[in-house]
Amino acid sequence: MPGPFKLGRFFSAVLLLSSTLAVAEVRAACNNTATARSCWGDYDITTDYYTDVPDTGVTRTYYLSLNNVTLAPDGYSRYVMAFNDTIPGPTITADWGDTVEVIVTNNLENNGTALHFHGLRQNYTNAQDGVPGVTQCPLVPGASYKYTWRATQYGTTWYHSHFSLQFGNGAYGAIVINGPTTANYDYDLGPITIGDWAHEDAFYLFSVNTGAPPAAENGLINGTNKYDGSGSYFSTTVESGYRYKLRIINSGVYAHMKFMIDDHTMEVVAADLVPIEPYNASYIDIGLGQRYDVIITMNQTADNYWIRAIPQVTCTNNANYAYILGILRYSSASNTSADPTSSGYTYTDACDDETMSLTPYLSKVVGSTSTASGTLPVAFSPASGSTAQHWKMNGTNMIADWADPSLLMIEEKNSSYPSSYNVVSINGTADDWAYFVIEASNAVDHPMHIHGHDFWVLARGTGTFSGSLSTYAGTNTPRRDVVMLPASGYLVVAFPIDNPGAWLIHCHIAFHVSEGLSLQFVERYDDIAGNTAAIGVDSTWNSTCTAWDSYISSTTIDQDDSGI
Repeated sequence: MPGPFKLGRFFSAVLLLSSTLAVAEVRAACNNTATARSCWGDYDITTDYYTDVPDTGVTRTYYLSLNNVTLAPDGYSRYVMAFNDTIPGPTITADWGDTVEVIVTNNLENNGTALHFHGLRQNYTNAQDGVPGVTQCPLVPGASYKYTWRATQYGTTWYHSHFSLQFGNGAYGAIVINGPTTANYDYDLGPITIGDWAHEDAFYLFSVNTGAPPAAENGLINGTNKYDGSGSYFSTTVESGYRYKLRIINSGVYAHMKFMIDDHTMEVVAADLVPIEPYNASYIDIGLGQRYDVIITMNQTADNYWIRAIPQVTCTNNANYAYILGILRYSSASNTSADPTSSGYTYTDACDDETMSLTPYLSKVVGSTSTASGTLPVAFSPASGSTAQHWKMNGTNMIADWADPSLLMIEEKNSSYPSSYNVVSINGTADDWAYFVIEASNAVDHPMHIHGHDFWVLARGTGTFSGSLSTYAGTNTPRRDVVMLPASGYLVVAFPIDNPGAWLIHCHIAFHVSEGLSLQFVERYDDIAGNTAAIGVDSTWNSTCTAWDSYISSTTIDQDDSGI
């Protein structure tokens, strides 16, 4: 069993203790250049990053302050919650193998908070996963907390508040972990966040919502757009003849998007934090929480071209769905300030998922030793005695207790979880696997996200799953951490139980998870009960619960949703 990782704009280098990951045979060093992007020093694109990670000896430190502030991302001024007063917040950048410290200060009024690093496995650092009521108590107003994790994966992801609906008010930002790539390129354009954007406070919208999530007035590309004649478009400038890498993140609340750049073909090279065999696409479907790394050759007439993020009306309401735009500008265009006149690709409106066409570059076959399996139904029901709506997973509407997170119960050797915690226990060894069928009885698509793992996606489709799980053992299926559960359909997933802790699985539609569409796996309880120091719990972690208990003893905090 592998041991725990030690935790660990401002950068500081420190000497790290030796990595607890296995060290593979020494490879001939190669430099990561425009003609050799598969290289990464003594490592490369063929390295099994689940077990073998560079020991860089570097720690990168970031400071994030979550503030109440008034901003106008699309020209419409409104109250937001933003890290360092920007939407998106500062990009966290690291190299594969670095240790990352993120020091978060909660400057919100009358709100706790917690920061989740979406898609990071947090191998043996479950206490750093940032889910209030599951892996920690919230940070009280005025408090700071240092999250520390190891960049064992590489690619593109994002961070966001996991405290109720805060990220719907702007509390999110990008993460870039540099590493090898499955195709060559000249320059990295960096991350580009896309998502819907409402002009009302997310908590207010939740409080008055009695059905489908409300339609947002607009959407943002890298935190900006135009609305009603105000605001500005995001733009980026390129040179003809070069190949550029772009990292696309759907950081929205409700909108399933199609993403395209007029007249340009994208070579897709990674999905979530999994390098894939490259394929070409005129546009890509990108569900909430999903990410794609693409490479674009700038081989069109030197001009200005629209970048489009298009909510799919089949499963999304958005009042400005045709005009969520940015601009790609060629530096040699005759007018580098004009709006484009280009036209988008023809598409069929649908909440499609690229997942089943993806082939991971690193083959990792599904294990045959199953220690847990079952069907997890997703259902919708009105809340008893009110106009509120509830979603249930595995028969339960999940509600977290901010003051008594699951990990604290595990620390206290208490496995008598309240039914509202919606816990599924998975026991076994690191060589065992869990298989689950997730089925939806309603005609709604759900982007399902798992913490602490990648999904091995065995099957997805409409109707009821009638296959045999055993047929998938030994196959190299698509892997990722967010996959779409089709409307009135099923999703069959598997993962190795190699990461002890309390891990959330939930729909990434913000209103749905607030309405309870989630459950948590408690993985290998016997290995960590009373020994949570092995997964990152320390005295500082415990002090957040002490501070939260003191805070709520004198302050009224209304929890009117699931809390996550």
